[in-house]
Amino acid sequence: MFRYLKNDIPASIVVFFVALPLCLGIALASGAPLFSGLIAGIVGGIIVGALSGSQIGVSGPAAGLAAIVLTAIGALGGYQNFLVAVVLGGIIQIIFGVLKAGIIGYYFPSSVIKGMLTGIGIIIILKQIPHFFGYDSDPEGDFAFLQVDGENTISEIFNMVKFISPGATLVAFISLGILLLWENFLTKKSKIFQLIQGPLVAVLAGILFYNLTKESSFWAISSDHLVSVPIPDTVESFLGQFSFPNFQAITRPEIWVTAFTIALVASLETLLCVEATDKLDPRKRVTPTNKELLAQGTGNIISGLIGGLPITQVIVRSSANIQSGGRTKMSAIIHGFFLLISVILIPGLLNMIPLSVLAAILFLVGYKLAKPALFKKIYHLGWKQFIPFTVTVVGIVFTDLLIGIGLGLGVGIIVILIKSYQNSHFLHIEDKSNGKHKIKMTLAEEVTFFNKGAILKELDSLPNDSYLELDVTKTRYLDNDVIEILEEFTEKAFNRNISIKLISDRGVVENPDSYIEFFKLRPKFT
Repeated sequence: MFRYLKNDIPASIVVFFVALPLCLGIALASGAPLFSGLIAGIVGGIIVGALSGSQIGVSGPAAGLAAIVLTAIGALGGYQNFLVAVVLGGIIQIIFGVLKAGIIGYYFPSSVIKGMLTGIGIIIILKQIPHFFGYDSDPEGDFAFLQVDGENTISEIFNMVKFISPGATLVAFISLGILLLWENFLTKKSKIFQLIQGPLVAVLAGILFYNLTKESSFWAISSDHLVSVPIPDTVESFLGQFSFPNFQAITRPEIWVTAFTIALVASLETLLCVEATDKLDPRKRVTPTNKELLAQGTGNIISGLIGGLPITQVIVRSSANIQSGGRTKMSAIIHGFFLLISVILIPGLLNMIPLSVLAAILFLVGYKLAKPALFKKIYHLGWKQFIPFTVTVVGIVFTDLLIGIGLGLGVGIIVILIKSYQNSHFLHIEDKSNGKHKIKMTLAEEVTFFNKGAILKELDSLPNDSYLELDVTKTRYLDNDVIEILEEFTEKAFNRNISIKLISDRGVVENPDSYIEFFKLRPKFT
């Protein structure tokens, strides 16, 4: 695990700079203390990172839970009551892991997972455009289309035009130039530029720019456009930032409802992120999903006990880790230690980082997730891949993560049903033989009630005075609904002078009297 530190340490620095504003922004969007987001980021990095079976996944506070948290804090009568629900949610997640519920993540189509990654990439870009130009009315980490400030993703961009900060905009372009120069040229020239990551240089340039221009009337960046980490004056004030659950509220039914909601949503987001992260992993490693639920549950218990927000594995930090060359879980763990050390030792320095610089870093993360070439690639795979992919992307951009995935999954199921309808059988028609059309219908390996319509349509379209060979040799499962269709067709066939030969791996039957009896005697079909 330590042999790849030369890869993991630079990657952890990038993840740290991506995670820092998101931890603070998600806490702000959730109506929780700012420090609660940092606690969740630290626990997600160090604790969950150590326990997880994922080598490149990164955990922390999740944007998808912000609306739930915001509502729950008010409904439960305070943040300390809410922390009880976080702890209980973690315990429920551990139960999910013990019950092997992690398998759920494997039932999401690849097109939907790719759509999720692309949709998140587009959302990152759209949400960072205002921050890039120094308009920070909406907190970092609010990824829903409808924002907590009453605006939406599109209207926020139009509003930005009236509030552009020249200094923030200039340093954002400088940072973007540094990032592109680093990635496209310098890293190919020398290994030193691979060790010292471009995002670190961009952040240092941003801090330098802030200090050099803070006396300027035009280029100065106001404190509203900077990272805002809580700065404690003493050890006591630092420890005072931790909150603890009020377990006296544990008997309230609404606490348990919130706990189950957190457990379900956090588990689903984690499993989807695991599936997506494994697809991005250049080494194609597979994360044990049940172990991941156990790790996430443990993380949520610890986070809740010390005042942190709920935790999930998150695709923004995970993809930044992969794009920066992270090789093992050490990058996630080290980024957690960076968060911990920095908020203790250098909160003042962190508060000199312009948000527009971090927006430039996130721009590249988003672009790599949503490259235009990906749309072309998915399109060439056919409509059965492209439609669920597109619906997922549009759904995520114009609603939120879970609704978008739900829409994509719904369309994916419809596509499967259409495909099942089309692939229930194979029909082969030969020339007339002895005055009759000879038609061979071969049923698929699995024939369910979804296939009823296609098979019934085919049987009804058979010409009178024909000869049908019904081949079920390769059929391993035949739904009773389909057997009943064949049974009902017997009388029609007799009236239309259609002869039937039933071919199976256990013999041939000419004009069977009862299909139901035939298949009952051969249990392999049912």
